[in-house]
Amino acid sequence: MSYKTVLSVTGIHQSDDDLRAAAELCASAGAHLSALVVALSASPPIGEYAAAVSVDWLEERSREIAKLDERAEDAKALLAQTGISFEVDTIYTEIAWSDEEIGERASYADISLLGPGLKLDPELRARAIDGCLFKSARPVLIVPKRGKPTLSPRTIILAWDSRLEAARAAREAIDMMKNAEVHVTLVDPRASSARNGEEPGADVAAYLARHGIEVTVDRLASGGRPVDEVLNQHALDVSADLIVMGGYSHSRLRERIFGGVTKAIVEESSVPVLMTH
Repeated sequence: MSYKTVLSVTGIHQSDDDLRAAAELCASAGAHLSALVVALSASPPIGEYAAAVSVDWLEERSREIAKLDERAEDAKALLAQTGISFEVDTIYTEIAWSDEEIGERASYADISLLGPGLKLDPELRARAIDGCLFKSARPVLIVPKRGKPTLSPRTIILAWDSRLEAARAAREAIDMMKNAEVHVTLVDPRASSARNGEEPGADVAAYLARHGIEVTVDRLASGGRPVDEVLNQHALDVSADLIVMGGYSHSRLRERIFGGVTKAIVEESSVPVLMTH
């Protein structure tokens, strides 16, 4: 998959670091940058005091819209200096349907880039991940703090569990893997004809080999540690530039309440993560 359009989602209170990283990524890949600046609107007043505070609420909305417009102009000025092809759009939206609107924009890009600066606004970050991952049928590149986004990684970990989401992730990253050192990584795999086969990882390794990709199959024992911790440590051990994985094999509600590998990786990945659903 070649990436010709990259969507970068940012908020109104972020620094320019995420935009600069997105611009560098697009410059290296010869891609167009679609920068989307999002502001989540203040909730409208309700109840018996709604009328009394409605003026304050309207004034707050006006301030937020003004800040959004200012941030967009700053983004245009910054990107104009980079020499890349770009556009800057804005969304001022209610929290309840913000994921739908972000996802609609993501549908017109090849990949969505969510930088570490979004962690300053946890609500927007959660909505951006949901929108880009579930509403656009496009992959998401999630970059942790001190991580450097790349579309040309030298070393890739493909987190494999034989599920549909992992298969989609592998297919999405095939072109990347052709020029990288690839580690197909399984944690506590069980040999089963219905799942991993008699030799876990062998089937996906053969599939990738037919695309000219040489892989190493790493079967790791967790030793009782969480799977995300094992994957993160392995990424450091092999000096990976990228983890490729399917997201939310379990329901989003279950992962939000009880936790899960996807949630943990999204929050505390050691390297950038290319994720599909």
